[in-house]
Amino acid sequence: MTDTVLTIQIPERDIPIYAEVDVVVAGGGPSGVAAALAAARNGASVLLIEQRGYLGGMATVSQVPAFCPYTDHIKPVIRGIGLEILNDMKSNMEETFQNEWREQLDWVPIDAEILKRLLDEKMEEAGVKVLYHTFVGHVLQQSGIIEAVVIHNKSGTQAVKGNIYIDATSDADLTYLAGGELVKGGDDGELQPGTMCFVLNNLDRKNFLSSVEIHGRDLKHAISKAKSEGRLRVAREWAGISWLNDHTAGFNFGHVFGIDGSNADDLTRGAIEGRALVEHITGWLRESIPGFENAFLTLTGEQIGIRETRRIIGDYIVTADDFLKCRSFPDDIARNAYFIDIHMTKPTSGMTMIHLAPGESHGIPYRALLPVGIENVIVAGRAISTDRATQGSARVMPNCFAMGEAAGTAAAILAEKGSRRTRSIEIPSLQSRLVHQGAWLGDLINEQYKE
Repeated sequence: MTDTVLTIQIPERDIPIYAEVDVVVAGGGPSGVAAALAAARNGASVLLIEQRGYLGGMATVSQVPAFCPYTDHIKPVIRGIGLEILNDMKSNMEETFQNEWREQLDWVPIDAEILKRLLDEKMEEAGVKVLYHTFVGHVLQQSGIIEAVVIHNKSGTQAVKGNIYIDATSDADLTYLAGGELVKGGDDGELQPGTMCFVLNNLDRKNFLSSVEIHGRDLKHAISKAKSEGRLRVAREWAGISWLNDHTAGFNFGHVFGIDGSNADDLTRGAIEGRALVEHITGWLRESIPGFENAFLTLTGEQIGIRETRRIIGDYIVTADDFLKCRSFPDDIARNAYFIDIHMTKPTSGMTMIHLAPGESHGIPYRALLPVGIENVIVAGRAISTDRATQGSARVMPNCFAMGEAAGTAAAILAEKGSRRTRSIEIPSLQSRLVHQGAWLGDLINEQYKE
């Protein structure tokens, strides 16, 4: 017996057109930011649609405290727009921490307020039209081509028409609305847990570091002891701590299980349970960790941080075998060196972590950004076409910058030619332009196009 879904019928009506542009980007996280900047810098007219009042995605919406590594432990793998944004953010940090992180490219703390302003400025400089507090609710398509998207905001319901659409929603929302082929999570639908990240103020970093041998730099020893004594209710014996200054730090600490980030009810439960868990963790930190005695909870994420939802079925599916063999492809548009990082789906299950050797990486082919059956959509970010294991690696923010830059550059090239067929692009032209913009696609490709 299946549940009956009650429905109502919406009267037919005319919808005003808000804008007609070359490239419509849905989603203002790292992939959408890089896509919009790349497309505009390559001469396309661009509209970036974001449901919040600022850009940055998980870095700002969910207060993820640090950028994952940009390097393969030897050299930067993520360059171009992603590296530009990282370095510009660092140059605006407090002087002491600016100096501390000046040469570092891995696990750099995120100053969300600096990042918000920085991204606003970059969009204005590039000529990107940004529309905040807006989301896409419907697509109008014909024969596999999206003709327009329907947007909703305080101004009402409107339509936007574009030549190419970039799905940077993280959850493949555009592809989902267009009826594209999608998968979600593991074989049984299991999903990685979410985390409600948070920021504490009034800390004493010097005091904390003076006793780090006892509790662990990531609090591993203290967490393990507190769990065994029944004083701390967290699944994993680890806390990500990123110091923004000597009295402020961001935390990636704790899991909320069974959250599907593409389901509004789950996001609501994740927010409520996540805030309750943060209160519990903060109380334990005050009682147990030197330097945290006077900790003040400044901020929790607007939304619980989401690691995994939908993935598209694309023209190519990047697999764990591609990852392990560091495979390259003739249509590579980015490279990934981040380890496979799949968080436990239940409090009692374990982590999956598989690292590549220093200096190693694998390619991300353009075909993995193209949803099967849809002609004028390019997907960038954690929803690209991979198996579940590789999604656990490719999903992180630096990689999203690189994929977004490739998507935006491709969209601009197609707009130049007046084409809506994403599969018609000449790969050498795309790769050459990416290399000249500063991207790294591997030594062979970069050497080929460096002149």
